[in-house]
Amino acid sequence: MNIPLKSYTNLLKKYLLPQRNRVIWLTLTLFSTIALQLINPQIISYFIDTAVAGGSTQKLYTAALIFIAVALLIQLFSICAKYLSENVAWIATNALRSDLVTHCLSLNFSFHKSRTPGEFIERVDGDVNALSRFFSQFIIDIIGNLILLLGILIVLFWQNWLAGTCLSIFSLISLSTLVKLHPLAIIPWTNYRQISAEFFGFIGEYITGLEDIRANGAVNYVMYRFHQFQQRWQSTYYKARLAATTLWGTTVGLFTLGNALALGIAAYLWNQQAITIGTAYILFYYTNLLQEPIEKIREQLEDFQQAEAGIYRIQELLQIPQEISHNIMGNVLDDGGFSIEFENVYFNYELENLNNSDNGDNKNSSQWILNDISFNLAPNQVLGIIGRTGSGKTTITRLLLRFYQPQLGNIRLNNIPIGQISTKELQARIGVVTQDVQLFQTTVRNNLTFFNPKISDEQILDILDGLGLTKWLHSLPNGLDTYLTSESSKLSAGQAQLLAFTRVFLKNPSLVILDEASSRLDSKTEQYLEVAIDKLLTGRTVIIIAHRLQTLQRVNQILMLDNGRTIEYGSYQDLMNNSSSHFSQLLTNY
Repeated sequence: MNIPLKSYTNLLKKYLLPQRNRVIWLTLTLFSTIALQLINPQIISYFIDTAVAGGSTQKLYTAALIFIAVALLIQLFSICAKYLSENVAWIATNALRSDLVTHCLSLNFSFHKSRTPGEFIERVDGDVNALSRFFSQFIIDIIGNLILLLGILIVLFWQNWLAGTCLSIFSLISLSTLVKLHPLAIIPWTNYRQISAEFFGFIGEYITGLEDIRANGAVNYVMYRFHQFQQRWQSTYYKARLAATTLWGTTVGLFTLGNALALGIAAYLWNQQAITIGTAYILFYYTNLLQEPIEKIREQLEDFQQAEAGIYRIQELLQIPQEISHNIMGNVLDDGGFSIEFENVYFNYELENLNNSDNGDNKNSSQWILNDISFNLAPNQVLGIIGRTGSGKTTITRLLLRFYQPQLGNIRLNNIPIGQISTKELQARIGVVTQDVQLFQTTVRNNLTFFNPKISDEQILDILDGLGLTKWLHSLPNGLDTYLTSESSKLSAGQAQLLAFTRVFLKNPSLVILDEASSRLDSKTEQYLEVAIDKLLTGRTVIIIAHRLQTLQRVNQILMLDNGRTIEYGSYQDLMNNSSSHFSQLLTNY
């Protein structure tokens, strides 16, 4: 793993420059602490030499009070530095999390299909947490401790050139050794973060499927997989910690040698009567103080190993390209229902990187989810799509929403290529009701409006009344302000789909896609909804995906699919009246 220096500087510029005032105050507090740490030993030396020489008690009291005041100031500045660094880290990492989530939400659905939610969470949260100290204190601590180290050595030279020379050589050897050992743990920490992501993905997957797991007796298998992950995780963690411990062990050994060196030099100079007892104490004290910047630098390098692993994985995520440009300044669709044209469309979820020019033998592939699909739906017309499970019905709607883009062929809305229409425009003009309704843990109002404050309560209440949900709304303790949770909502599957219909009414789209939208409604509720659906379809282009044929009575055209191919396409009346058509035979046998 070789991360360019520019990657680090870019991260620091992007997430620390907006906090320049906090960073400046953090730098000042750290440097003030360093200055006071250099002053305090001089006060102790003065105290010792004054006491040995029989100086006045007043001088000793004064030195002691100054020492206490400086010590208190050191603690105060340390607390301020800690507070500022935590704030800087929190703001920087939150901004990075926001950028990662925004980037991931703009990626194709294939990205999300290939990763578990737990792995995604670990990438966004776990990897970013590893950068916390990198943002808050890495550069400042490294520079600050190097300055402290340099200041100590300058004071030592000022006290005695021999002590300064010997301890400078010791410090240089210590730092160069730590820098050479620093890369040892980067790869193990990267592997550790990857296994951590996979583990949380595994947990999320099996929590979601808990009901099926317990009902079908798969608990033992899940626990077996759990222990497999734990063994891999533990082994990788040991390797990472062992590599990091190499730095710690090296530091301890160096500190022992440093203390021995300081004591030896102090003893020699004392015997030569070259220094006072206070100076001898200072030599030993400053040698011990040398341990602090060296230890801090070691800790920063150890943290940096984990940070580098996090930076590598974050960059890997950010470098995944958006195969669909979501922010293009595209064409605006006219008001009202629009026309839809599919022209020789080929699509496969696993071949998204296929270039449109590669249209030779690829058309003969038996792996296409959609294989040469063509149809033309006029504005304000209704298309019914039928076919077996896996025939490609829902895939057509995903292409219309630009969740994916076809490998071959063209899709046009109002004669405009869909690639020239922004996803924002498509999202505003297309409404979808599926058989699986996503409810959010927020108020009923937010669930219905998707957090759009421009939709008034009067609009919501009018549509709920039309869908027969007024009684349900009145049963809630706070009406539209009721916080919707699985315990408090008391929503049946049918009521959840009625709420999904309400969302579409409030959105007032030009194209409505009903994907098995009434599959979870009981017959009584479905009959009650008929009038509402008629109102919804007026003045809009509509695509209805259905297994039950009675839901197709409103359609103008029928598209019948099988294994991604069109086996029949035409008007509802023509196909129904043609006794040899697949659709007519299907109606007869129904």
